[in-house]
Parts: sequence; C-alpha cells; structure tokens
Amino acid sequence: MKKQRSNGAAGRKESAGRAYGSAERETGIRSSSKRSRNGSAGHLRGARKQQAPEIAGLPVSKNDEVVIDIIGMNHDGEGVGRADGYTLFVAGALPGEKVLVKVLKTKKQYGYAKLLELREASPDRVAPPCGIYDKCGGCQLQHWSYAGQLAWKRQHVVDALERIGKLRVAAEGDAGAVLGGDGASEGAAHGDEGIVVLPTLGMAEPWRYRNKAQVPIGVTDGALVGGFYARGSHRIVDMETCLIQHEHNDDVVTRVKAIGSELGITAYDEETGRGLLRHVVVKKAFHTGEMMLVLVTNGQDIPHVEAWVGLIREQLPQVVSICQNINTKQTNVIFGDETRVLWGRDVIYDYIGDVQFAISARSFYQVNPVQTEVLYSKTVEYAGLTGRETVIDAYCGIGTISLFLAQHAERVYGVEIVKEAIDDARSNAELNGMKHVTFEVGASEDVIPRWKEQGIQADVIVVDPPRKGCDPRLLETILEMKPERVVYVSCNPSTLARDLRILEDGGYRTLEVQPVDMFPHTVHVECVIGICRDDT
Repeated sequence: MKKQRSNGAAGRKESAGRAYGSAERETGIRSSSKRSRNGSAGHLRGARKQQAPEIAGLPVSKNDEVVIDIIGMNHDGEGVGRADGYTLFVAGALPGEKVLVKVLKTKKQYGYAKLLELREASPDRVAPPCGIYDKCGGCQLQHWSYAGQLAWKRQHVVDALERIGKLRVAAEGDAGAVLGGDGASEGAAHGDEGIVVLPTLGMAEPWRYRNKAQVPIGVTDGALVGGFYARGSHRIVDMETCLIQHEHNDDVVTRVKAIGSELGITAYDEETGRGLLRHVVVKKAFHTGEMMLVLVTNGQDIPHVEAWVGLIREQLPQVVSICQNINTKQTNVIFGDETRVLWGRDVIYDYIGDVQFAISARSFYQVNPVQTEVLYSKTVEYAGLTGRETVIDAYCGIGTISLFLAQHAERVYGVEIVKEAIDDARSNAELNGMKHVTFEVGASEDVIPRWKEQGIQADVIVVDPPRKGCDPRLLETILEMKPERVVYVSCNPSTLARDLRILEDGGYRTLEVQPVDMFPHTVHVECVIGICRDDT
C-alpha cells in the first residue's frame, strides 16, 4: 500500500468524513497504554515531553497518510482497518468504508489514525443530528444508521462468544435450541447447531430515552455551564439539549444553571477544590411524570438557598423533590455520603410494568425505562416461571429484577453487597405488598451457600453483574447448587463470554442470547441469556 506524506493537508476538504473526536482516545483494557514509559524524561524542564522512539519494521510511521479499508469496529466504536497487515483504529470510520487517514500513534501490534477523507462511504452512514456530537463523549455511533448499530451490536456479542468463550454460535436465522414457555429446551443441543444469538431488540424511537441526567458544572465568562466532558478529557462541553435525554431533563438543567448564575452560585473547580456546585442530577419518572432534582455541592451551605428553591418550584412545577448531596472529597465520584431534602419528598415513584418503585437521590435505577421492561420481560421468559419456583437474584440492587420476577414465582431471594440498595429493595417489596420476597445484604458467594445450608434450593438463579462479570466464587456456587436454569443479564459481552465458558464446562448449556439495545447511539449492548442444566 502506498504511503503519502503530506505537507499541505490543512487545505484538504474533510466534508462528511471528518473525525468525530480524538482517535487517541483510549478506554477499557487499553487505558494503561497512556502511561509514559520514558523514565529518563524527568530531568527535562518546561512543557516539552520526550517523544517515544519510532518502532522499527512497521509498515507505517507517525504522520504517514494512507488509504485503508475499514473491515470492522472495536468495542470503543472506532473503525478497524489494516495497512499492509498492520491494524489501525480510526475514530469516526464505519465498516465497509475506504478512508484516507493520518497515523497519530503507533504501537507494536496496532496504532491509531485520524480520519481525513472518505473515499468510499458506507451506505449506513448518516449525518449525526446532535450539534455537539463531534465534541461530546456521550455518544459514539450517531453517524451510523440505527439499523447498522443494531446489526453491529449483535455481531459484537457473537464475536465475543466465539473468540473469548470459544463457543459455537448458530448461523443467523437458525432457530436452533430455544427455551420453551415452561423453561424446557426445544430443539437439538447447541453442540450441533450452536448457540442462537437473536437480532438485537431496538427501540421504535431511539431518542430521548434517558430518565436520568448527571451533569458536571463549570463556569465560562462568569456564567454556569454544564453538559458532558469532551472525549478523553475533563473539559466541560456546555449543553442546552441532549438528544438521548428526556426533554424535561434538558429543561431542568438549563433553568438550574440560569437560576444559579443569577444568584451568584459558584462552580466547583477540580484543580483547586474550591467552588460550590459540582453536579446537577435530574431524575424523571416516565410513567408518573414526577421529577427529582439533586444539587451536588462542595459544602453544607448553599447561598440564597430559599430563593433558589423558590425559583425552581416556580419555574419547574413538575419537580416534586429537591435534594442536596454533599461531597467535599477531591474525587471524580459524583455523590458524597450525605443527602438532605431541601423541599418536597425524598423519593419519586415510577413503574416497570405493573411494579412500582420508589427512587431516591442515590438509588440505582435503569436509565432507559422502555427497554428495561423489554429486558426484564425476556428475563422472566428465560426463567420459565410457572408460579411454583424458587428464584435467587444474585445481584439484586434495589430489587428491580427480583420484584419483576416475583410476579411469577413462589419465592424470590435477592442478595446485594450494598446495604442502602437492600434498604430500598425491602421498601419496594413492601410498597408492592410482596411478602414472598426476601432480601439480604452481603456478597452473593457468601450468602447463597448459607441459604443452601438453611434448605433453600433455587430452581432458577438470575445474575445481573457489573461490567467485570460474575465473581468466580459465585460461579462455583451456581455449579454446586445446580439450579435447573440460570438467566444471565449482561452489560459486557467480553465478561459474559468468559463466564458462559465456565458454566458450560461445569455442566450447563447456553441456549439463547437476546441482545437488547438499552443505550442507542452508544457502543453499549445488554443481553439476556437463557441457560439450562445439561443432563443429557
């Protein structure tokens, strides 16, 4: 492949092929590569940094311009191409495109490049409707058609299962082995056909779906600004509207910034640790319409607090709860330990299906209520509940999945390591009159064996772990308890594949995987997986 070295690239028309954000953004498993390895650079004075030496033998060097074909996309939403067999990650490039890129950084096995020009565009490329998409780090895929996003998310799951889990996946469209309504398997074992990965369940309207905004606050020209951090930085991009937020969240944030500026409220400065207002957090209950506003402050006292609350109540009548959370630590964690009510209730109420939930300032609650009901309904389906089963929810949080399952089960036990979440879960069970649900604080791998010793035997175990996946001891516990069915709710295909491999080796069979698009226009994908004990 011919390499072009440009001395006049500044005049090149980028048009639709401009890069969305910095291609040097590195997250997840590659974040450690940002650390400098130039140990001798410490004696240099001033801002100049010692440049890393070029790696000999690579087909490209820094600042080279090359034309490459984009053959895929990585988990960060960067296009993947190859220059003479060498992998380059290109922000803003889509699979199927031919692009001119400028090499920004090289490593031994891969490098990063900036998209300069589209030579052949994907038919799935669209104009991103957001005015700050090229600056904000909140979304990664607005330049891709929604159908293209959904197809890639399914393929992302398939790739993880095959590459990491070493699992065989059925050809797309193959009915294969599925779970019947009673949880019994139908069809042949996946040893022949493979695991069925269904098409991603998307949204009819994939915009304005978020019910929670957490907006960092800064100051520009004396006025409060708030939005999202620019990609790869802690520089705040001011935002008036976010197309994946509910419109009412936008309105509350905008008015709170204006009122705060009018009253002379200062913004927190990360570097100095001074200033008052750190974050504005807004929660919207889609079914009831109720809203909560949380002002996260660097200190106890809020100047003109009565005037501020009065103006918020006057201008935002849908807000039924105004809270203050106090966080004086120099940290990037949003919430501190103390929350107080400035006006109204300490919770708002919402529903998932027919189950009511009380949501406090610090409660975890799924941010896409429309798709949450889709996700949980699939969980119930894969659990195969008839009303006679005992179910254990191993990462129950505030009880959202537990109570959804409890509508169809004889007994449900939920366990969660965060005490405050269990307090909320118990309150939500009482709110719904569900006396056949028990919640306990602790690590699943400690509590569930204790339940077993007490004679509690689960027919179904549901796991909804964080991105790091299930604790190895929990997987061992599942294999020892031998429930008939396991339902795995995953937010990370890589750790899902790793855990499925362990369950498969321990005598379970993965039957069906249903990807669900909980976060349209981002790289994230959730899955629900039906798993049964393989007694054949």
